[in-house]
Amino acid sequence: MAHDVAIIGAGCRPFGRYLDTTAREEAVAAARLALADAGVSWPQIRYAVGGSMSAGSADTLVAELGLTGVPFINVFNGCATGSSSLLSAVQAIASGAAEYALVVGFDSHPRGAFTIDTDAMGLPAWYGSTGLAVTSQFFALKIQRYLHEHDLPPRLLATVAAKAFRNGSLNPNAWRRKPLTEDEINASMMLNDPLRQYMLCSPGDGATALVLANADAAKRHADPIGVPAVAVRTRRPGSFEVLSPSLSVKRGVSPSVDAADAAYELAGIGPEDIDIAQLQDTDAGAEIIHLAETGLCEHGEQAELIDSGATEIGGRLPVNTDGGCLANGEPIGASGLRQIHESVLQLRGRAGERQVAATPRTALCHVYGAPGLSACTILTR
Repeated sequence: MAHDVAIIGAGCRPFGRYLDTTAREEAVAAARLALADAGVSWPQIRYAVGGSMSAGSADTLVAELGLTGVPFINVFNGCATGSSSLLSAVQAIASGAAEYALVVGFDSHPRGAFTIDTDAMGLPAWYGSTGLAVTSQFFALKIQRYLHEHDLPPRLLATVAAKAFRNGSLNPNAWRRKPLTEDEINASMMLNDPLRQYMLCSPGDGATALVLANADAAKRHADPIGVPAVAVRTRRPGSFEVLSPSLSVKRGVSPSVDAADAAYELAGIGPEDIDIAQLQDTDAGAEIIHLAETGLCEHGEQAELIDSGATEIGGRLPVNTDGGCLANGEPIGASGLRQIHESVLQLRGRAGERQVAATPRTALCHVYGAPGLSACTILTR
């Protein structure tokens, strides 16, 4: 689909909880960082797209970036907001509508779990009154069942979380920069069995931006990163997803499976060709599940893969090298683009202390969220 589209600039602002600035101001800063990285001026951008759940409309950023009349599209698609924005820009460039495009994602969320309006989600009132609208409860139910069905040890949850905090400690943009041991994680408060406090990410603030170019323009810029595939998929019958109020007798695959399969097909590669992966880890269990759902291992093989060190920065398949959602938090509009930003740095060999040993050539970025959708992006050098 998009072999003729490349990322030529990337900018990311520190994630966390902003006190002396706003997510919108940081979005402007991230956009300017991406433009400077690309060596492109704002008037050269002929298409812009971005999204935020709670921090404002992306198109209002033109007030600071410049009133050029550029088409600027607002996107909101849950946790896939960033990836959906990227898909829009990729398609605009591939169609010939623009030579350069800007993608931006930003958000700001208060402390505590996300609030959910069951009526707006098409769910009955009992879904909220029973506590299932608290997403951490759904994630706990999902991983509890998954560990049981695939005979995986619950200890993996602390192992995955400890890796995230180690990697986050090497990332200057991460929110949680203190490494935590597995013992410290296991000693934290139990929130929704089997998930403890440090096994769940926190909603927070953040901003990330990218500049894309068509093939001809990309040749004029240093270190372009190809975007051969972006795929977004929603749930099908029988899948058990966030805000899915029942479990079907007939089981179906997750939208993560469909999004990953579509991305591999578009890119003309398979999961065995992936050198580095950024997977949605809203909770530690999500990374375990998504390793298999994106085809990076078989269901039930996660213990062997994780225990071997394969998913560490120095392993054969590094996962969530910037600390993922666990270390960075999850500002909905920015989170997916943060994954892209990290993968661009890794593919360029510019990730600093967390740079993987052999500069990778292919990267997979995966997001997943309510009410049951997923997006997968493949990048190549």
